[in-house]
Amino acid sequence: MTNPKNNATAPTPTEAILESISDGVFTVDLEWRISSFNRAAETITGVPRDEAIGRRCSEVLRSNMCGADCALRQTLQTGQPVISKSGYIIDADGNRIPISISTAVLRDGDGRVIGGAETFRDLSEIEALRRELAGRARVGDLVSRSALMQRIFEALPAIAASPSTVLILGETGTGKDLVAQTIHDLSPRREAPFVAVNCGALPESLLESELFGYKAGAFTGATKDKPGRFAMAGSGTLFLDEIGEISPVLQVKLLRVLQEREYEPLGATRSEHTAARIIVATHQDLGEQMRRGAFREDLYYRVNVVRVELPPLRRRKEDIPLLVERFIERFNHLQQKTLQGMTTDALSLLMGYAWPGNVRELENVVERSFITCQDGLIGLEHLPDDLKPQAGSQTAETGIKAAHDLLDAQAIRTALSANRNNRTAAARALGIHKTTLFRRMKKLGITPPRTDGRSSRQNE
Repeated sequence: MTNPKNNATAPTPTEAILESISDGVFTVDLEWRISSFNRAAETITGVPRDEAIGRRCSEVLRSNMCGADCALRQTLQTGQPVISKSGYIIDADGNRIPISISTAVLRDGDGRVIGGAETFRDLSEIEALRRELAGRARVGDLVSRSALMQRIFEALPAIAASPSTVLILGETGTGKDLVAQTIHDLSPRREAPFVAVNCGALPESLLESELFGYKAGAFTGATKDKPGRFAMAGSGTLFLDEIGEISPVLQVKLLRVLQEREYEPLGATRSEHTAARIIVATHQDLGEQMRRGAFREDLYYRVNVVRVELPPLRRRKEDIPLLVERFIERFNHLQQKTLQGMTTDALSLLMGYAWPGNVRELENVVERSFITCQDGLIGLEHLPDDLKPQAGSQTAETGIKAAHDLLDAQAIRTALSANRNNRTAAARALGIHKTTLFRRMKKLGITPPRTDGRSSRQNE
């Protein structure tokens, strides 16, 4: 490519086009030396054209795809182009720039291969937007785009800053333990221990010694003192899961701790003080248990100071794609795999399911799919049969259609947000005509807000 600044010759139409586009473009000869380098390539890499031309492309781009993973090498070997492969380069200032690349074979007028061409797009703004959106959808280890969960996210920092006892309610598998851990992590006690006890998993006699500890000689086999969970928590947080399972006798002892901040280890002759913050959780209706006499009224009001109610997954199905993405990322790391995601049909099936086991059941399904899917995308064939509807079931078909609509709505809202509510740009990003986008938005009831009041044309 001739540089117009250094040569009086007018650029060819092809050169003029390459100079005007926002994607970086360069070509290499068969020795991997750069033979042309457009203006956008200079801007993205920070390397002037006269310094790039003649050097090996790996020296200029310094990409994670150089070497064995080189897309351009793959194209020259197979003759097949690579389209939109993601990676990064290191620019002249040492910054890591996320890019998407495409490659093609370069031939002369006689059809002989003389090198290769590569285009690369700077994804920095898109990555920044993705991180911003992810930040809005994440608090600690909790992720959600649901309006129901967003209200909880907004309240968690204030709850964490308070020393008050917290009651977390929700069905089994909704993530009550994650909420408790997040409250601790956001609190001033974050450097102190977080100690969790499942009250429903231990018999009463063992649970009491686990909570309060015991002194040597308290019972046969107690040869030395053992600190309980209150002592282990210190000035941190003690999380009592399934509080509705504890016996009336233990309820009385727990009430004393909450009232007086003191407890007695088994076999002790004097009380010990606790500075731990108490968070409790249950899937049961404590109010109903209290009315039946199974849960003490005074204890109920002691634990029900700050209340957090987690919605079941069936009421926030818009979170399923986000949760699936998170679980795939986690299991890729744990199992040393590189699964890329889940097909739309598979996601639609998950979103049409009722999820009685909530988020925990969804995590188990994704983990199970890692056994049957070795690489690529998780598809319908990799999901458990018990999730799949009976053929011809009208209820199942209705559920899957609703799931498709929910996925479409989420994709449209994301595209609108990424393009500042410009519907033409959003349609382009989605790969559909703007008339199709308008029709889908009307059907799904999506009305994007205007970015300002200057003109309605900015949203077209």
